[in-house]
Amino acid sequence: MLPECSRPGRSAATSDPRLGPRLPPRLAEGKTVKNRLHLDVRVGTGLVGDERVAALEAECARLVALGAVRVRLLRADGVSESCLVMQDVEGNEFCLD
Repeated sequence: MLPECSRPGRSAATSDPRLGPRLPPRLAEGKTVKNRLHLDVRVGTGLVGDERVAALEAECARLVALGAVRVRLLRADGVSESCLVMQDVEGNEFCLD
């Protein structure tokens, strides 16, 4: 079954002309276990190694200044490149990738 925000007639992105789109949508109930939507924000596309980590860290610093929280850096493992797990101001996780 699709999460309620993904069902036909519902939109995951709402738009307020003053604030821009809202992802994920605000819900009446609080987060209890996991996200209903997980976003990967492309920051280091085409970058590898230390150059990629530097790009992730720079974007992380910008987002922390806006209220996000750094969770952990996942280093490249030979299969996947490094990414940085973060939380928005409501505790929803997203990755800088």
